Amino acid sequence: MTTKPSAHSRHVDGVILVVISAAVFSTAGIFTKGVGVGSWDVIFWRGVFASAFTLTYTLWRGSFTAEFLRMGKSGWAAAAVGALGTSVFIPSFKYTTVANVSLIYAATPLVAAVLSWIWLGERPTRAVLAGCVATLLGVGIIVSGSLGSIHLVGDLLACFMDLLMAIMFVIYRRFPETPAAGPAVWSSLLLLPLGPVLGAPFTDAPESIGILAVFGIAFAVGSVTLGEGARRLPATETALLSLLEVALAPVLAWLIFAEHLSLNTWAGGALILAGIIGSQVASARKSR
Repeated sequence: MTTKPSAHSRHVDGVILVVISAAVFSTAGIFTKGVGVGSWDVIFWRGVFASAFTLTYTLWRGSFTAEFLRMGKSGWAAAAVGALGTSVFIPSFKYTTVANVSLIYAATPLVAAVLSWIWLGERPTRAVLAGCVATLLGVGIIVSGSLGSIHLVGDLLACFMDLLMAIMFVIYRRFPETPAAGPAVWSSLLLLPLGPVLGAPFTDAPESIGILAVFGIAFAVGSVTLGEGARRLPATETALLSLLEVALAPVLAWLIFAEHLSLNTWAGGALILAGIIGSQVASARKSR
């Protein structure tokens, strides 16, 4: 006879799962910069192994039909937006620092709040609006520090990625029945034909392919643990715990690549994190 887990047990499990996902996602820049291959080679091999792992996971759970055969229009829209997001996310690391990409990406939830207001009529609270202003200023400060350098390309790609990921979040908000695994797999598969055209994945060294295989599997594991953890926690707590990714990514880049944060990155990052944490804490208090 099985016993239903207590609320406390579910909460602890949720925290552990979201923390694991944040730690895994924080390695994206390390994997991308750690191999001497082009962006489209990274996209290709990461997509191959992430798709294979996720597909295996859905078959094991017996959710293949729900995830792939009942995606619907919203699922295909999410897949298309996700594919476009990946196509700018990976190259952004090649042009700018891991810290810049991570901090700019942290603004995605607040961008999604604005889009939800425009598209769904969900008016954000004053705290969220204040967070949006702080985040916008923070991103502006980070990008301004890259003016006149190649880093500007990476920063702008990261900003575009923010917009695309925010659109995906709103799709899931508008159509909550949309599956997660199916669109995620298709977002990778849609890009695979472009890999050999825009890159040369089949000429990569076995060591590089091995590293990217780990990247792909890690990305899939991070997606699964985030989804499972989010089911067990309030949305605000999930968002705050996910910020661990933003803190870990620059530390890993500093330890492995000796990347140092510029003054603009420090200042802009502080504003972004203050805006996000402040808005989330205020939302949590209001919900109580």
